[in-house]
Amino acid sequence: MRGGVGDEAVLFETKRAKGRIWYKLYFCSVLAGLCMIWVYRALQIPGGGGGGRGRWWAWIGIFGAELWFSLYWILTQAVRWNPTYRYTFKERLSQRYEDKLPNVDIFVCTADPTIEPPIMVINTVLSVMAYQYPVEKLSVYLSDDSGSELTFYALLEASRFAKAWLPFCKKFKVEPRSPAAYFEETLVSPREGAEAVDWLATKSLYEEMENRIDVAVKLGRVPADQHKQHKGFSQWNSAITRRDHQAIVEILINGRDEKSLDDEQFALPTLVYMAREKRPSHHHNFKAGAMNSLLRVSSEISNGAIILNVDCDMYSNNSEIVKDALCFLMDEEKGHEFAYVQLPQIFKNITKNDIYGNSLRLMTEVDFHGLDGVGGPLYTGSGCFHRRECLMGKKYDANSKAQLELSRKNLEANTSILEEKAKHLVTCSYENNTEWGKEMGLKYGSPVEDVITGLSIQCRGWKSIYFNPSRTGFLGVAPVTLAQTLVQHKRWSEGDLQIFFSKYCPFIFGHDKITLGLKLAYTMYCLWSPCSLPTLYYVVILPMALLHCISLYPNINSIWFMPFAYVIVATKLYSLSESLWAGYTLKGWWNEQRMWLFKRLASYPFAVVDTFLKLLGVNKSAFVVTAKVADKEVSKRYEQEIMEFGSHSLMFTILATIAILNVICLMSGVKQMVWEGEVGSPDSLLVQLVVCGTVVLINIPVYEAMFLRSGGGRMPNSITFISIALAILAYVLPMRQNGSASLVFP
Repeated sequence: MRGGVGDEAVLFETKRAKGRIWYKLYFCSVLAGLCMIWVYRALQIPGGGGGGRGRWWAWIGIFGAELWFSLYWILTQAVRWNPTYRYTFKERLSQRYEDKLPNVDIFVCTADPTIEPPIMVINTVLSVMAYQYPVEKLSVYLSDDSGSELTFYALLEASRFAKAWLPFCKKFKVEPRSPAAYFEETLVSPREGAEAVDWLATKSLYEEMENRIDVAVKLGRVPADQHKQHKGFSQWNSAITRRDHQAIVEILINGRDEKSLDDEQFALPTLVYMAREKRPSHHHNFKAGAMNSLLRVSSEISNGAIILNVDCDMYSNNSEIVKDALCFLMDEEKGHEFAYVQLPQIFKNITKNDIYGNSLRLMTEVDFHGLDGVGGPLYTGSGCFHRRECLMGKKYDANSKAQLELSRKNLEANTSILEEKAKHLVTCSYENNTEWGKEMGLKYGSPVEDVITGLSIQCRGWKSIYFNPSRTGFLGVAPVTLAQTLVQHKRWSEGDLQIFFSKYCPFIFGHDKITLGLKLAYTMYCLWSPCSLPTLYYVVILPMALLHCISLYPNINSIWFMPFAYVIVATKLYSLSESLWAGYTLKGWWNEQRMWLFKRLASYPFAVVDTFLKLLGVNKSAFVVTAKVADKEVSKRYEQEIMEFGSHSLMFTILATIAILNVICLMSGVKQMVWEGEVGSPDSLLVQLVVCGTVVLINIPVYEAMFLRSGGGRMPNSITFISIALAILAYVLPMRQNGSASLVFP
């Protein structure tokens, strides 16, 4: 443990998880059970001649699937072996370094005003502008990849509202500092007397601003009178599109200008709008390209030593989180070792039982604490504080101390000159024949550019920190439909698998550079999508074997049954206890199991296919932005925890077909065993009955959407008919040979 009682020098404390002896006993016992299962499978391989050919193939396939599941389970334990927890001492930081705090540049990225509404974007911007941090050392940059005049107008409105909002936050110690979130939480003024007047006045100003922005968005244009009030609008014309526009840089608030004051006559943070040049003939490298453009523009304007990047839907929920991060980066003993401080991505719109498993609680409460114990967490793309020098490619030097003071650029009184200089840095041709996207900035070439960037930083010798504060640092918006969730996980898992087959494979790129535990942890995420293949085999072959009373597991009276029973029961009980500890409800844990299966059946297979197509040069990487808004009916069903199946998606066809196949095989198999007394018995088919029955229970929402629900959100009839036809086809294909049931494979 670091930073014990009486140690006044350190800025943070590290604690290791207690009671790990019980976990290690669990790990060793399950590992022993898995080894016994492998031995059983190897010793009991059935003969492959005659009518047993189908059973032999099924057995070999199940053996392969179980071997994969076992090895993957071992990978997942890398993040459970040594969980680490961090605690900060902000008061010590303030006492010691108040006058030496570094400049902080904050990057907010948006890409599409249709699915990322401007009012949401500026609430995030306002929340980070209002940090409890010296305003002269804060600069906020908004990257708008769509080059939208509407987003620029919204930011201009925010720059005006900030003059009232920032003093209000400081005066009343407001939390959170996103006006939309704050006024939503405090529908009635928490103040009295003169304070209530301030509250009502500020709320009225926000609502007026919100209304003006909403009207402009609905009309699809900025009010004509606004064009005359700011020179920036002159850069937009009818020829500009989200994929084809020139570079735009506008300094809306010059933090060094004596005229840039709030309503209390105090300075405001610097605020900059940036739209990098985009042309159809040039690849723009998605979010990584935007981040690298922000790095260059900010180096010209403010050059902050610390960079915080947040997604446009992840508003700040903790006004002191900057100082928390600096407790790690400025610690005199250990601070020079850390390249970045990663905070968890937590979402404010998660339902009570987390119907789509979007809370990622096991990652935030379990996985990332374990990663911190083996070298540091992944960089996840949002809510992360970086040293600028690390993003620029600097290698770790054990003999050097952390240097957080970079020379701050002097903002010129005539900002137009500075804007023109910055525009040159974000043209399409600027990066040609440079190291940007390779050795400098975020890496290019992957849908998960953040992950390979973090891995590269760690392989240069740096460590990272995971900080999960008691008051959440950032709150975002999770997908509210099943289709959005599946598409999001398809992108994540595809990007991670691409890493595994690239030069950034953790065991190759990280050889002799990062710890074994960290290599295993990265590999765990890289191999998300291949888990779909053995899972698909399981949920198709096991019910088909049950249908024909073909036993693929030992009789319950056999000694070999024990390892299967122990591994299944022990891992599920541990999963349940871990989930309840992480904050899930019992129903939430069950929903997590459902989504675990749905992602492996419907998201990950497409990730595997697209990855191999890309390796063959047939397909190219794409970045899909997840919608942050939904219509009222969809939102209502989400709040009621009713699954959304309303779209015509091939993913839903797969889910529905497997659901129908399993229920048909379960009913038919039970009928043959119990009522017709055919080959097989419950004693030898118990595991298959349990697995098939569990799949049926998990798919209850699918059956409801296909046959019981009416109105919006139900399964489209076309998908229902196709799925039933495919399931029946799979049901009738197997044939009987030599007087006994067997599965026939081509």
